[in-house]
Amino acid sequence: MRNKLNLFPNPLTSIKGIGPVYSAGIIAEIGDIHRFKDHAALAKFAGISWTKHQSGNFTASNTKLIKFGNRYLRYYFMEATNKVRLHDHELKRFYELKYSQTPKTAHKRALALTARKFVRLVYALLHSNRLYIPPKGD
Repeated sequence: MRNKLNLFPNPLTSIKGIGPVYSAGIIAEIGDIHRFKDHAALAKFAGISWTKHQSGNFTASNTKLIKFGNRYLRYYFMEATNKVRLHDHELKRFYELKYSQTPKTAHKRALALTARKFVRLVYALLHSNRLYIPPKGD
């Protein structure tokens, strides 16, 4: 499998914590990254987006994850985020901040919010076909 995976340009393996399984799963489920207009469209496709509750001028701040989307891609994003947050300083800081702010199901909500941030990184890397260079603080 590694020999076949090396035939495709794969900038995701440059992120510490993502191996050939997660990167192959993410790329296989996404397909062509250029079919998504931005990272929000990719996140919605993956099911890492929240419902909107509005009425007049009121907009609810606490909403639930959408119940549709590509469940396999959502799985790969969540699992990869859980591994990458152990190595990446920025994602680790963001996860810990969201974990401390959430009163119930802290890990699940913090991981989903961190995965949403991770989707932006994946979209940027695949769209520009560049390797990930971690910030200097890592």
